[in-house]
Amino acid sequence: ELSIPLLVAGVGRSRATAAQTGLLAAQRRANLRGAFSVSRDLEGLHVAIIDDVMTTGATVNALAVELARAGAESVYVWAVARSL
Repeated sequence: ELSIPLLVAGVGRSRATAAQTGLLAAQRRANLRGAFSVSRDLEGLHVAIIDDVMTTGATVNALAVELARAGAESVYVWAVARSL
């Protein structure tokens, strides 16, 4: 509909993590450290992460770090819902 390409290949989890439910924000960040990998060149691209529910932002932040390391010029987060 928007003519925006959907790229999913080359981005994924590099290790299993414990469930985030019940963890404090600092614990969530530690749990997700190194949990994602990007194996494609994103040099100069503007990338959006689509999340169903964003709680502390730890998951999207960990993924955004890896997307930036892969060369993304900018990383946006589009969340359907935000938990307080």
